[in-house]
Amino acid sequence: MDARQLQYFLAVVDHGGMGRAAQALYVAQPSLSQAIRALEKDLGTVLFERVDRRLVLTQAGQALIEPARQVVRGLASARARVESVAGLEIGQVEIAAMPSQAVEPLSGMIRRFTARHPGLTVAVRAAFTPGDVLEMVRTGVTELGLAGSTEPIVAADLEVVSLVGQRFVLITAADAPFPPGKPVRREQLAGHRLIVGQLGTGIRRLVDDIRASGVEIAAVVESEHRETFLPLVLGGVGMTVLADSWVPLAELAGALVFDLDPPAYLHLALAHRKTGLTPPAEAFLNAAADR
Repeated sequence: MDARQLQYFLAVVDHGGMGRAAQALYVAQPSLSQAIRALEKDLGTVLFERVDRRLVLTQAGQALIEPARQVVRGLASARARVESVAGLEIGQVEIAAMPSQAVEPLSGMIRRFTARHPGLTVAVRAAFTPGDVLEMVRTGVTELGLAGSTEPIVAADLEVVSLVGQRFVLITAADAPFPPGKPVRREQLAGHRLIVGQLGTGIRRLVDDIRASGVEIAAVVESEHRETFLPLVLGGVGMTVLADSWVPLAELAGALVFDLDPPAYLHLALAHRKTGLTPPAEAFLNAAADR
């Protein structure tokens, strides 16, 4: 096998099919299919099965994912280190981030990073729970991960750098039934409709904690897509709880923002593997820490 075949294999895995993978790789689909068949022949096993017109990984294919990522990432690291001799003029860093943290602090990190290294690029991959972020770093989908959780983020097999946390706020339409400028107590949310995140997110855990304390609130919408929360709030569907990274955008859109009483916070952290980071990733970590 060769690295190109492994790269093609991972593209099919990540994009969910030959057609989308071929588009992402800018290769003809027959060439991609031929490379996968050659890889299967070399390994002596089938990596994909077709089920209801979909490609599904076999057990052998599942087993190949992590070592394939290690090989592809290792070659990318070797290339980046050679290129860094020229002064980090070219290269890319990939980071997995949850929606609220992608607003801030990730935007600020990217601003500092690109200002210092204008020739480098950043690819941000979506992750919706802290577990998703850590798994993407652990398996080599990305080099770095930015996550937020109501509990401190811990991963024994990864390097986890704690960051300044975020505060939860209540965001409502302009006709909110709460006194302006005053924190909203949990019991004041009784009888109101909330837009919430999916299980595993800090937003959902906070709302579930409020309900568990005896406050009757209705989750009218559950969504993975944070970008829909503000339009739903402004449209009168319900209120929502978000990290304070959303406050500037919410206020600009005409929503009202209230502190919560008692306050609640998210722990933030940057995660990366303990060894083998590329120079662009190391430079991003320095920019993130403003070093």
